[in-house]
Amino acid sequence: MSASLLQHASLLRLAVFATVFAVMALWELAAPRRPQPLGRRHRWPGNLGVVVVDTLLVRLLVPTTAVAVALIASQQGWGLWPALHVPAWLAVGGSIVLLDMAIYLQHVLFHSVPVLWRLHRMHHTDLELDVSSGARFHPAEILLSLGIKMAVVAALGAPAVAVLVFEVLLNATSMFSHANVRMPQQLDRALRWWVVTPDMHRVHHSWYPNETNSNFGFNLPWWDRLFGTYRAQPRDGHTNMTIGINQFRDPRELRLDRMLWQPLRGPADSYPINTRPERTDDSNMP
Repeated sequence: MSASLLQHASLLRLAVFATVFAVMALWELAAPRRPQPLGRRHRWPGNLGVVVVDTLLVRLLVPTTAVAVALIASQQGWGLWPALHVPAWLAVGGSIVLLDMAIYLQHVLFHSVPVLWRLHRMHHTDLELDVSSGARFHPAEILLSLGIKMAVVAALGAPAVAVLVFEVLLNATSMFSHANVRMPQQLDRALRWWVVTPDMHRVHHSWYPNETNSNFGFNLPWWDRLFGTYRAQPRDGHTNMTIGINQFRDPRELRLDRMLWQPLRGPADSYPINTRPERTDDSNMP
C-alpha cells in the first residue's frame, strides 16, 4: 500500500493538474471575468516555463516528497496524532484542515518578511491573472514551501493519504482561484464560505498594498475570516482593478529569465506587511 501510494502520487497529481488546467482554460475562453489585453501568448511561456523549472528542481534537490515524509512518520510513530491515539478518520480530516492553515500562515509570512517577499513577489508581478498564474511561483519559494510542509507533516504525524489528498486539493484550488472566469454572484457568495473563489482571491492580486495583504487563503476561506484578513471586493471593482504590484510593470518582465532573477533586483518596496507604517498615500496608484 505504501509503495503503491508513493509510486502513483506523482502521476495522480499530474493527471489532476492537467485536467483542472484544461477545464479552467476552456472556461476562461467561454466566460472570461476580465478583458486581458496582453493575452496568453505573452504570459504563458514564462508562467508554464517556471512550472517546468520548479518540477525539475524539486525532483533534483528534494527527491523526498511530503507523502514520503508522512510514510516515514507513520513507520516511526512520529507526530501529534500517534501521541494522542486519535482515530484514523480524525487524523485524515484534521491533517487536511491543519495543513491548509499552515499554508495560510506561510503565505502571510511570505508577505511579512522582506527577504521572503522578494521570492513571493514574482507570483504577484503577473500583469494579468488566469489559470496559469496559479502555478507561477519562484523555484526558491517552492523549495522553502516544501520544507515547511514536510515539517508540518512530520509534526502532525499526518497520514500519507491525507497528505496526498491535501496536495491534490491545493493544486486544483490554486488553479481555480486564480482563473479568469465569470460565475453568477449568488454562486460566488455561496461558494466562498467553503472554498476560495476566483473573485475572492483576485482581490489579493490588486496592486493596492492593503488589498495585496488580504485574502491569503488558497483552498479553505475560513482562515481569512478568522484572522481578520478577509476583504470581500476590490475598491476599483473586478473589471477596472489593476493586477500586479507597482514594480516590474514592463511586459518584458514576463519573460522566464527575468522572472527568475526578480528576487535579486530592485528594493523590497512597500508591500511587506511589516513596512505598512512607512507607506505614503495611494497617489501613485491608479
